[in-house]
Amino acid sequence: MRTPRKSAKRPTSGQPERPADDEIWPRVTRELADDLAVDAPARDRAGKAPFDEVARLKEAGLPALLTPPGPSGRGADWQAACAVIREISAADGSIGELLAHHYVLSFSTRFFADDPAGDTARDTASGPGAAFEDRTAREGWLLAGAVEPPPLRADGAPGLTLTPSGRGYVLEGRRSFASGVTVADRLVVGARCSSTGDVRVALVDPGDPAVFTEAGTDRVGQRLAGAGTVTFDAVPVDARDVLGTLPRDEHAVAPFTALAPLALRLLLAHVGLGIAEGALAEARDISRATHAAPTAASADPVAGGSAYPVGGGGDPYLLLAYGELATAAHAAAAVVERATDALARGLLAARALGVEERTDIAVLVAAAETVTGRSAVRITTRILELVDTARQSDAPGGGPGLDRFWRNARALTAQSSPDHRLRDIGDHYLNGTRPRLTLLA
Repeated sequence: MRTPRKSAKRPTSGQPERPADDEIWPRVTRELADDLAVDAPARDRAGKAPFDEVARLKEAGLPALLTPPGPSGRGADWQAACAVIREISAADGSIGELLAHHYVLSFSTRFFADDPAGDTARDTASGPGAAFEDRTAREGWLLAGAVEPPPLRADGAPGLTLTPSGRGYVLEGRRSFASGVTVADRLVVGARCSSTGDVRVALVDPGDPAVFTEAGTDRVGQRLAGAGTVTFDAVPVDARDVLGTLPRDEHAVAPFTALAPLALRLLLAHVGLGIAEGALAEARDISRATHAAPTAASADPVAGGSAYPVGGGGDPYLLLAYGELATAAHAAAAVVERATDALARGLLAARALGVEERTDIAVLVAAAETVTGRSAVRITTRILELVDTARQSDAPGGGPGLDRFWRNARALTAQSSPDHRLRDIGDHYLNGTRPRLTLLA
């Protein structure tokens, strides 16, 4: 029997004061990442809903980082938000994914609002979109959900429906979400209007007694991301909580609106890159600690027989392996950073963004996903071969838990085959074909 989802007890003092200078964000993020890394293996093994982790995020002020400048505070830019996701993911990929979904959903009204708040994404907001963003920052909300068109049920009926009722709507249906729904303060969901057929984006309080949440407890990786299935049993939705409308077909999608799925895909690429970098750094530290210092010189078969120090730290094959993995991480970072800069320019252009500019961004994001996904899986798999985890089994808490990086990388990339991304890239490169202006991730 399902029971209504209950929110965890949180501090009542409100959102903590946010740093006034964007230069403080890297320090705040680094401190939080170090804190998360300390007990990451134990938390992963426990697999509990990440209420404590969310409290740490809020204490650091990170959920409110990506907000527009205005009375509620000074927001950081897109590149800063991506850097936060990457560093947090290096410590705990699950929490990085949770925060990535939150950041994209916090942009919902900019992408989908019926009354866009200005010509550029950095304008001082006004109107209904501004109210949502300002309240999200002021209340310190963590957002979860999904705004893309909901999948149809097996009988062909829409997964979520909004039925007009009085001055608002009634939300009904059931849907699974990849992240955050077990711990979110508010859900942002796309549901099909029963009277018009439009998909509308609604803001829902998960604490409503008609909202039931079931945690996804059988995940191989990303176990702390707060995934789950939510049932909406005739939930009332005020008209003011409808944040926007998705275009009914791809021909009506504006290039800027079509950045929404690209923003999520790129942030998840940052999660994957962070997982790979975190795995590589932790494996390096273990290798340094467990291998004896070089004590002699020997012929190096890799270098063509030249003298090379031997011992654990000077093993030429170990050095070769780490060199290859570090190079793969550097290459992935370069591709991701190029896509990040391009998407940041697109977000700044907002409604002035053209189709060609959106096409260039889509190709770069697809390349970033492909390279990062493959690198993350390769790196996290290889470190399990390089590091003798059996020797660490007597460590406090049961060892370093390097397998969590592999499981997280696999879970993050399992649903996104690179083949169709590569076909899009090839079609654009060879034939100049534009990727579709779709709202599907």
